[in-house]
Amino acid sequence: MGINRNYADIALSAMNEIARFIEKASHEIEPTQVERFIDVLEKAYYGKKKVLVMGAGRSGLVGRAFAMRLLHMGFNSYVLGDTIVPSVSKGDVVVAISGSGRTKLIVTAAETAKQVGATVVAVTTYPESPLGRLADVVVRVPGRAKTSRRGEMDDYFARQILGVHEPLAPLGTLFEDTAMVFLDGVVYSLMVKLGVSEDQMRMRHANIEL
Repeated sequence: MGINRNYADIALSAMNEIARFIEKASHEIEPTQVERFIDVLEKAYYGKKKVLVMGAGRSGLVGRAFAMRLLHMGFNSYVLGDTIVPSVSKGDVVVAISGSGRTKLIVTAAETAKQVGATVVAVTTYPESPLGRLADVVVRVPGRAKTSRRGEMDDYFARQILGVHEPLAPLGTLFEDTAMVFLDGVVYSLMVKLGVSEDQMRMRHANIEL
């Protein structure tokens, strides 16, 4: 096996590194941006508007978790790519999650949502990205310092196809983990603001599961 290394220590050190990054990020995220995000979701809730959440790769998994919690709170929430997603119309909300803000699929979908009058919220590390520029509300969530070692590889799917990867934390880990915790914080804030209890959420939780 060569050099004896304590791989458990490596795993736990990485965990601590990510936790420290998230804690630091909690002080860097702009509160006014978060307030606007929460206000948009509150209006969608009381207006019975649809909330479409989208992201590519692991950001898409983060989006799914967020959409599920919104559903538990009583929102009409959906995830882009599912077969049961209805049409988006004026007054609906689209939450686009992209660390780089350049993933073509997400930017194109956000552009379409804007064209029909939906409110687009961008959760991204780069407010000046194509996604950030077209969004109505931007929440800057810190991630890695650079999107890629190769500027042309800012698109998620292009990086996957060509195998362009980043060092620890790998790929978009810092953004995705931070976005996950941030969105869980938004969920709790909405629970308080909307007066939704955990018992009410539990009643909407799936009772038929694999």
